[in-house]
Parts: sequence; C-alpha cells; structure tokens
Amino acid sequence: MKKEIIERLKKLDTASVSDALDKMGITCGLLGVQAVIPGHHICGEAFTVHYVPCGPVKGTVGDFIDDVEPGQVVVIDNAGRDYCTVWGDIMTFTAKTKGIEATVIDGVCRDVDGIKKLDYAIFTKGKYMVTGKERVEVDYVNRPVAVSGVQVCPGDIILGDDSGVLVIPKDAAEEALEIAENIEKTEQAIIAEVKNGSTLKAAREKLGYHHLQTREN
Repeated sequence: MKKEIIERLKKLDTASVSDALDKMGITCGLLGVQAVIPGHHICGEAFTVHYVPCGPVKGTVGDFIDDVEPGQVVVIDNAGRDYCTVWGDIMTFTAKTKGIEATVIDGVCRDVDGIKKLDYAIFTKGKYMVTGKERVEVDYVNRPVAVSGVQVCPGDIILGDDSGVLVIPKDAAEEALEIAENIEKTEQAIIAEVKNGSTLKAAREKLGYHHLQTREN
C-alpha cells in the first residue's frame, strides 16, 4: 500500500500536499531546505540519521549509507550546522550507485560539482567545503530526528521539489494523499474556468477554493 501511495504522491507537488497537511493540522514544511540542483522531484521513505559534535574519541560520519535501501531518502539531522559538512562526493557516488532516492540535510553539503555531475537529488541549507570529520559524528540512525524544528521518523514519507521539502507522517500519508489529490483537481478546475472566460473570483467561489486548506474541526 505504501508503494502505491508513494507513486501517487510523486505525481503531486509540495504545495498541494502542504495544503492537505495544513487541513489536517499537521506541520510539515522543512523551512530553509532547498534543492542543490533544481529540477528534481523526489519522494520516498525516510532513513534518519542524527549527528552530534565529536567528543574525545572520534566517531564515524558516513558509514550508515551501507544500510540505506534503494528508494529511501536519507534525512540527516545535523542541527543546522553550517561550519562543517556531512555529505560530499564519495557519499553522492555511493548513494547514486545504490539507487537511493535523495538526501535531505539540516545542514550543508560540499563537492557540489560532483553532485551536479552525477545529477543526484540533494536538498540542504547551503554549501560549505569544510569537512565534518573530527568535528561531528553519527549519534544514531533510524530513530526520530528533527529538521527545521519538524520531527521526522523512520518510514515517514519525504516529498521534495523546487519549492522545498516536506515530511508526511507515515500514519497520515493515505489521508493526506486523498486530500492533496482533491486540492489539485479543484485548482485545475479553477484554471479551466478562467480559461473559459470566468473571473478568478467567480471561479474560486464556485469551486470552494477558500476552504480547500481550512482545518476541519
């Protein structure tokens, strides 16, 4: 069932799904996370990774990637740190080779030329060349993390495009999908009305646009 949901979500943009989650009263947008390479539309289950600053004994920074399944989205909580990276060209090559869907980082990446060359979908809060080795380390994987103050759990669905990235809680995915598909259908109907000579105001009123995102009590 989840595979079908993911395939249907891939046909929608983040705006429609964000509106659907607004209607459900669920915070979903990962503020400040943007595509390194524009044009990628990604959707997949989250594989979560949590980083912390290194202690006296230095830990690892990227070996977790061997455990990520094809089609999953790596979601890295690096607490928004911008002074060191947790993703570069070796990670990019490995992810692309394994068929990983994308990477989302609450933090920065480097080796952007290599990322572009491989056309890998990665969404971050910026770019910076300084390594994370001996600065940060993996604390745990596949437990709840936070990106931009929004919780992401393993198995939640990550959707991203040029407007940004959002998280769909796994238990809410089916309902969010149905609402988002209805929102998209309604918005396309409004466009059709305008094409046929209607004013935007009349088309919106006719099709109930102003209540599409209103939370139901």
